[in-house]
Amino acid sequence: MPKISFVVFDMDEVLYDYDHQVRLKLLQDLTGRPAAEIDAAVWGGPHENEAEAGNPGTAEEYLAQYAKLLDYPIDFGTWANIRRRMMRARPKVLELVRQIKQKADVAMLTNNGMMLKASLPICAPELIEIFGDKAHVSAEFRSRKPDPQVYRLICQKYGYRTDETAFVDDKSENVSGAEEAGLSGHVYTTVESFSAFLKENDLI
Repeated sequence: MPKISFVVFDMDEVLYDYDHQVRLKLLQDLTGRPAAEIDAAVWGGPHENEAEAGNPGTAEEYLAQYAKLLDYPIDFGTWANIRRRMMRARPKVLELVRQIKQKADVAMLTNNGMMLKASLPICAPELIEIFGDKAHVSAEFRSRKPDPQVYRLICQKYGYRTDETAFVDDKSENVSGAEEAGLSGHVYTTVESFSAFLKENDLI
């Protein structure tokens, strides 16, 4: 197998803890609307998956749609602050990513819309420090995991073959999509198993 030269990471539940219930509680407090009703209105339909695939195509359009579904006016700063409060960095994993950078190139690919891309400096500043402009949302590629095409596109963007690229995600179906595209895959469960995968591939 070729040496791994490029490692692509999911964000939520790999690099960060993610708690959707915290978001729903904050939105309930903001709007006065029951959390279950918000969940059904915003995330119960096709809108989020479509946003992850690039429609709407801008942060502004995403936020306008979000406010309409929420039935409450919400600005950029409020949205970004709520997203920041529902996630928590995993320092041990992030430190391993920093170590990988000594041996390979790294990028991030999360299933999210353009609003998250625009708010990353607020809600996940560690990602900007580590990945810089290689912190990507799926909407940028107009395709979402686990479609094999999205993995091919991020490899093409940075000039790497799929067989010299590894992908790390907490969802097995997303890793399977990457493997179908020709990447090596690791399903994240614990920092210990992740570290073992990196050592096996001479990445740390």
